[in-house]
Amino acid sequence: MTNTPPYRADHVGSLLRPVAVKEARKKFYEDKSISAEELRNVEDAAVTDIVKMQQNIGLNVVTDGELRRSFWHFDFMGGLTGLELEEREGQTGLQFQGANVRPVFPTIKEKLDFPDNHPMLDHFKYVASVTKVTPKISIPGPSACHFRVAKEDIHPKEYKDPEALFAAISRTYAKAVEKFYEAGCRYLQMDDIFFAYLCDPKIREQKKAAGEDPDWLIDQYAKMMHDAIKDRPEDMLIGMHMCRGNFKSTWVAEGAYDPAADAVFNKTGVDIYFMEYDTNRAGGLEPLRLLPKGKKRVLPGFITTKVPALEPLDDLKRKFDLAGKYADLDQLGIAPQCGFASTEEGNDITEDDQKRKLELVVKTAEAIWGEV
Repeated sequence: MTNTPPYRADHVGSLLRPVAVKEARKKFYEDKSISAEELRNVEDAAVTDIVKMQQNIGLNVVTDGELRRSFWHFDFMGGLTGLELEEREGQTGLQFQGANVRPVFPTIKEKLDFPDNHPMLDHFKYVASVTKVTPKISIPGPSACHFRVAKEDIHPKEYKDPEALFAAISRTYAKAVEKFYEAGCRYLQMDDIFFAYLCDPKIREQKKAAGEDPDWLIDQYAKMMHDAIKDRPEDMLIGMHMCRGNFKSTWVAEGAYDPAADAVFNKTGVDIYFMEYDTNRAGGLEPLRLLPKGKKRVLPGFITTKVPALEPLDDLKRKFDLAGKYADLDQLGIAPQCGFASTEEGNDITEDDQKRKLELVVKTAEAIWGEV
């Protein structure tokens, strides 16, 4: 066991919302029957419990499960200066396979910035205060502020130039990295799932039809990430999660990582990669050959969060034998393919299923590397 990340056993971050949290959030946001302080007290207690659960399982890194959020990305984005979340009646939200999320539309109305009082700084501080292992927080990667914002919802004139917008996003995230470090964060994860989306043939064609070159976008997204994290202190690690959508156990995209692998591994500057690999939708393991030798680490998501069935340990071992043909086994670890609740609705599994999945992560790490 090591005292600092990267670890062999890890997870993306989001966890199923306990009933008490769901009820309190409904009372606050819909019924208006409790105060913000009462909601925070319920969330604090739930976060404390969920941190204990992660520690008791044997994980050396814990998160707050994103219990205070509605969405994995929009809550962070809505806390940025210059960006607002608009719910538009009569419009349809993001389309998944057989499900739609609420019609929330990120809108850039003014120049972007990361405020000193962004609420997720306090979210991180609370996790750090209730654990003796490594606290981690996951936020959406820089590309979310481009991919998830429609052109017509970008109002500042200077941001009509995509490269000017990319530069502004990078500056905003560079400040976020600085502020999280000041808050004590030494392991910051960015969920930059749109690298994987841009590997989907259908989405690539959609971008081309809209006048955007998907390969150019991949390089621009890599540059945004690189520029956002390049000045981080040496003792701060950056993780990056990539998946193909996760809402009520459904998905959006499919396609192998090949179009994005070089940019992801060699142009972003990221230290730890969480990569969805639970179904054939993610393609083969061949892109792992582009992982440079050294300290970078990939955590292939062979364990799914979408269904309750547990993957047999022997099957997981065989998959790592295959992965070891393309990347040094010492540069690999294990994590589930995605979070358990990318939105507050959560995947179609139980809290017991979730716990057993995390226990399997730890058991797999111990079986393959003898450490977590």
